Amino acid sequence: MAGQRPPELAPAIRADAGRLPLRDQSVDAAMAILTLHHWDEDQERGVREMRRVARGVVVILTYDAEVSGRMWLMADYLHEVAELDRKIMPSIDAVGGWLGGTTGVEAVEVPDDTPDWTLGSFWAHPERVLDPVARQATSGFARMPPAVVARVTEAVRRDLESGAWDRRHGHLRDLRSFDVGMPLIISPPP
Repeated sequence: MAGQRPPELAPAIRADAGRLPLRDQSVDAAMAILTLHHWDEDQERGVREMRRVARGVVVILTYDAEVSGRMWLMADYLHEVAELDRKIMPSIDAVGGWLGGTTGVEAVEVPDDTPDWTLGSFWAHPERVLDPVARQATSGFARMPPAVVARVTEAVRRDLESGAWDRRHGHLRDLRSFDVGMPLIISPPP
C-alpha cells in the first residue's frame, strides 16, 4: 500500500505498531482506523506509542466485540467471528487505559449506503454475504476456514430466498444508519 501512494504525498513510514520510529510528541495527532485487532501482541504497546508520539489528539476507530457480536450476521450465522473478536479485540476500557488521561467515546453509526465493505457494513445488506468480492474485503470472512464461509453463505442464501431473513431483520432495510459496535475513541492531549 505504501508503494501505491502518489509521490506528492508525505512519505509513508514502515514500522511495527509497538515501535514507531518517531520522537516523543513529534506529530500533531495520531489515528488508527479499524486496525487494532490486526496488531496481535502489539495492541497495548501500539496504542501507547500513538499517545507517546502525538502532541495532540489520538483518535481510534475500532470494534466493540460485545456490540458487534449482536449484529444479525454474527449472532445468527457467523458466530465464529463474534467469538474470535471477543478474544482479539481490546475492550474500550483497555484502550482508554492504555491511552491514559481522559478519553471520550462516540458510537459511529454505519450508513446504509456506505461504500466501505467492512463486515459491519453488511448490517442492511445481507446480499453482500453472497458476493465473494464483498466477503473477501472483510477480515472477518478472510479469517474463517472455507467450510465456515460456505456454511454461512448457503444459510444466508436460503434465508433470503425463503424470506426468513426479511421476517427477522427486514426492518433494518428501512433504517438510514445503524450502530454495529464501531466506537470512536478520542484521547485529547495530556
